[in-house]
Amino acid sequence: MKSGGQNYIDAHIHVDLYPSGERDAMLKRAFDQGITAVVAVSMHLESCKINRELAMKYPGRLIPAYGFHPEQILPSGSQLEELMGWIRDRNKAGETFAIGEVGLPYYTRLEAREAGRPFDEGPYLQVLDQFAALAAELDRPLVLHAVYEDADKACDILDKHQVRRAHFHWFKGSSATLGRIRAAGFRISVTPDVEYEEEIRQIVKDYPIELMMTETDGPWPFEGTFAGKCTRPEMVREVAAEIALIKGIQEDHAASRLLDNAKEFYR
Repeated sequence: MKSGGQNYIDAHIHVDLYPSGERDAMLKRAFDQGITAVVAVSMHLESCKINRELAMKYPGRLIPAYGFHPEQILPSGSQLEELMGWIRDRNKAGETFAIGEVGLPYYTRLEAREAGRPFDEGPYLQVLDQFAALAAELDRPLVLHAVYEDADKACDILDKHQVRRAHFHWFKGSSATLGRIRAAGFRISVTPDVEYEEEIRQIVKDYPIELMMTETDGPWPFEGTFAGKCTRPEMVREVAAEIALIKGIQEDHAASRLLDNAKEFYR
């Protein structure tokens, strides 16, 4: 059920990672349940193409983000060039889209370190640099996978290219890093784990709601009251309610503010 008649936006979801036969039903149900729009982020070029098709099917309701997710083997030079060229073509055609999901491989690097394997982060930094430059050139929102110390590295790259519209999805990190992101006016988004993760709850306490959005990162699964449930866009209703509780404000006010934030950021 809708809460207080409010509408919501899922600002980060991997629609293409859901089974192809379930996507339409999931989206239609979400739109019927008060979800104004979803931002569908991409993993690679094929993922981008699927999200573009969905965006054409649901204009104004599914906003695609085109990029290359960092927690995987990087593309070859020619593959990256092809992806960048494809994105430029979308821009020339006047299509609506963001750049993302891009960033740095924190979890892959951590896994390699724990296993005692060497890991060269340099090429990933170079790829993020290229995507940040592209976002600045095309004046597109940039959706980032950059947590903990990686967020500071990302901020350095954003500063270099004077990127002003950056969205740190499911942000996790120190108060100092959070302060740097806040000073730049960058957005963060909050997932359903705000219900039970103290680290995320503290971030919500510390960060201004004016720079915050809601997301699910579906189909990623969650615990707490979401345990065993398939992640759906409608779960951002509970995220907004929890943000309101933590901030000590009315739920309707929080929902309205979070909705406007996402609308303004993704235009």
